[in-house]
Amino acid sequence: MPRLPLALTMGEPAGIGGDIALLAWSRRSEGVPPFVVLDAPDRLRSLARRLGLAVSVREVGSAAEAVAVFSRALPVLAQPLARAVEPGHPDPANAASVQASIERAVALVQAGEAAAVVTNPIHKQVMHDGGFAFPGHTEFLASLAVAEGRREVMMLACPGLRVVPVTIHVALAEAVASLNQALIVAVGRVTARALVEDFAIAHPRLAVAALNPHGGEGGAMGREDMEIVAPAVAELRGAGIDARGPLPADTLFHARARQGYDAVLCMYHDQALIPLKTIDFDRGVNITLGLPFVRTSPDHGTAFDLAGTGRASPESLMAAMVEAERIAVNRARGVHTGESIN
Repeated sequence: MPRLPLALTMGEPAGIGGDIALLAWSRRSEGVPPFVVLDAPDRLRSLARRLGLAVSVREVGSAAEAVAVFSRALPVLAQPLARAVEPGHPDPANAASVQASIERAVALVQAGEAAAVVTNPIHKQVMHDGGFAFPGHTEFLASLAVAEGRREVMMLACPGLRVVPVTIHVALAEAVASLNQALIVAVGRVTARALVEDFAIAHPRLAVAALNPHGGEGGAMGREDMEIVAPAVAELRGAGIDARGPLPADTLFHARARQGYDAVLCMYHDQALIPLKTIDFDRGVNITLGLPFVRTSPDHGTAFDLAGTGRASPESLMAAMVEAERIAVNRARGVHTGESIN
């Protein structure tokens, strides 16, 4: 099959999305897959001059042209902006263009013209001020998926570690209050299936982190691990999934422990993100599991203070691109030999 490009969204135009897209193309010889950016070509040309990058920006008429020109120029499918952009100074008037860039990237993948969606960071408050009606990227992508009965799950990955937070962007008190057996099981099922279908792991091993210190010490430090987490692990095991836990989180992430599992279900956001960002801050990748198309993203925000300065690192975006292509290839080939996970 012909190689398809990745569809890279604009992201917040006043953030570092344009910077890292240009830098990633400049480092394409380091294994970066071909990609096409959905952005304003003139903005990227101006930004390249500002950053002192010798990047030839080429407007293309279709994603199919992107692979042919990628070795010589950065291919761009034009996505007009409502207003001119000054790095570091977001304008809600451009929110509609950012949203359109995401919609178009998904449409390209759904039409078989691109291999995967890679999203540059957006700024939620700016998007909401501009009329964006979704809490964030994941919820909007789910609305475009047109697939009933699916659950979208956030995975963060770096070389040597994959983590999946069961509760995500909520206050810690709310995370504890909302934790229940059914939620853990649902997230575990999606994760196990993705490890088979997206990561080609025939017999995935899930570690399940305890919520409380020392796993709750038999109820002395909280009963959630006894009454919620342990029954969820038992249910996952009953479904044929190799799940283990609840395991004390303070001994779950050192190098030797990481050899014993393929992914960790964590009970709240920072339980997952702190070890991952400590192990490899620059190359973390955000992957949305459970979508009918592949979506990855760099694991950082818009970094307005770095936009247009040349100090932004493209490492996380480059890793997201490599991971997106790997998952897309695995899905296309059906590269797994494990039993189906119900």
